[in-house]
Amino acid sequence: MISQLQKALSKYISFHGNADGIYPTPIEGLIMLKASRLELPYHVIYQPSLCIVAQGAKKVTLGDDAFEYQEGQALIVSLEVPALGQVTEASPAAPYLAMVLEFDRRIMRDVLKELDQPSTASKGPGVFVETLSEPLIGCLVRLIAVLHMPKSIPILYPAIMREICYWLLTGDNAKEMRRLAAVDSRTQRIGDVILLLRDNYARPIPIEEMASIARMSLSSFHHHFKNLTSMTPLQYQKHLRLAEARRLLMAEGMKVASAAYEVGYESASQFSREYVRMFGTPPRMDMYQRGRSVRNEAETLL
Repeated sequence: MISQLQKALSKYISFHGNADGIYPTPIEGLIMLKASRLELPYHVIYQPSLCIVAQGAKKVTLGDDAFEYQEGQALIVSLEVPALGQVTEASPAAPYLAMVLEFDRRIMRDVLKELDQPSTASKGPGVFVETLSEPLIGCLVRLIAVLHMPKSIPILYPAIMREICYWLLTGDNAKEMRRLAAVDSRTQRIGDVILLLRDNYARPIPIEEMASIARMSLSSFHHHFKNLTSMTPLQYQKHLRLAEARRLLMAEGMKVASAAYEVGYESASQFSREYVRMFGTPPRMDMYQRGRSVRNEAETLL
C-alpha cells in the first residue's frame, strides 16, 4: 500500500519540476518534500500536523527527546514546537519523499463528537510516531489525486480530511489524538502559552504569567509544559529567540550584535555562546558557511 503513496507523491513532484525541495500545494497547510541526499540538521517550527514519510527516513529532535520515523510512518505533532529536523535516509535512486498536513481542528472536533468513545485524553508527550494504517494511506493517496483537479478541492478536501481524522481518532494512538480536538484541554491551555511566547519572544515573560494563562499552579505548569514539548518554558523561548536571530542573520544580513538585541539578549557574548550550543558554530562562521554553501549551489547550477 505504501508504494501507492510513493507513486502519487513522485508523480506530483515530477509534474512540478522534480527538484529537491519543498512543494506547496493548492491546499493550505499541505506541502510535499523531496531530498535526494542526506541533510544537515535544520531548525523548524512545527505546527500541529501529520508529518508523513513515504520513502526514506527522518529524525526530529525536541529538547532532550529524539524521534526517528521512516517509510510508512508519521510524526504527529499536537501543538506548535521548535525542533531540529534531519533527513537520515535518502539517495538519488531512492529519494526521501514526504508530505506534511496541518490538522483542521474544527473538522477533528466534529468527528470526535460523533464517536462513541470516552473523552479522556492522553497525558503523554505532545509529539509521537504513528504507523500508517492502510485506510489512512488510502486517504492520503486520494488527497494527492485531488490536487490534480483544483476545482474539486473545496468539495472533496473536507470529506477526505474528515476521514483522515476518523482513522487517527480511532487508531492505535486515539487517546493521544483526542488532545488535539478537546476543548479547554490542558494541551490547549499550554498552546495558549506557546502563542504568548511566539508573539513575545523578545521580552522576558515571568513563569507566573505563563502559569496564570494556563490556569495551573507553577509546579503543575512546568511539569505539563515539559511533558508536552520536551523543553522547559525557558528552553522553549530560547529556541524561538535563536531561530529568529539566525533568520535575521541569514535572510536579512543583520549584524550579530544587532540580531542579539533584536531578539531580546542584553549581552552579545551570551548570545554567541548559546548560538554555538544550538547551531554548533559561532554566528559569524555560520553566516560565512551559509554564504559559501549558497555560492557553491549557484556554481553547480551554472
